[in-house]
Amino acid sequence: MEPRLNLSASPIAGKAMKYIASASRVIIAESTLPSATQHMVKLRASQINGCGFCTDAHTKDLLHEGESPVRVSLVAAWRESNVFTDAERAALELTEQGTRVADAAGGVTDEAWAEAAKHYNDEELVALVLLISLINTSNRLGVICKIPGGDYQPGQFDAQE
Repeated sequence: MEPRLNLSASPIAGKAMKYIASASRVIIAESTLPSATQHMVKLRASQINGCGFCTDAHTKDLLHEGESPVRVSLVAAWRESNVFTDAERAALELTEQGTRVADAAGGVTDEAWAEAAKHYNDEELVALVLLISLINTSNRLGVICKIPGGDYQPGQFDAQE
């Protein structure tokens, strides 16, 4: 599969993507939302959106951080699994509803929000909402431009600003 565009060669895309990456780094650096939860949220949205690059990246990042292969494999079937905490389940539900807003009249349900609010404080909820929004933006870039999965190496973007 060949990408439709080389985003890394575009000055406009490069500048815009730095802002997206910077916003993500704020969440990573300043949020108390657990890192594993952050990656699971990004992985689940990427699976739903069919973004090969992001699915590859977040699968490998979770494994690189020491997450068990069983939990990583079961993110796609989290409802039918017994390996996730109630907090993780709430985050994954919010991710699914926030990712599928066009598919569901009314968007995110009050029940999903209330369940997430039981497990996360307001700043963690802010981080979760921002993270869901940012990964959906990244997924759209990957899908529209047909960025393939398979070649990502954990940490490959760490040195970039």
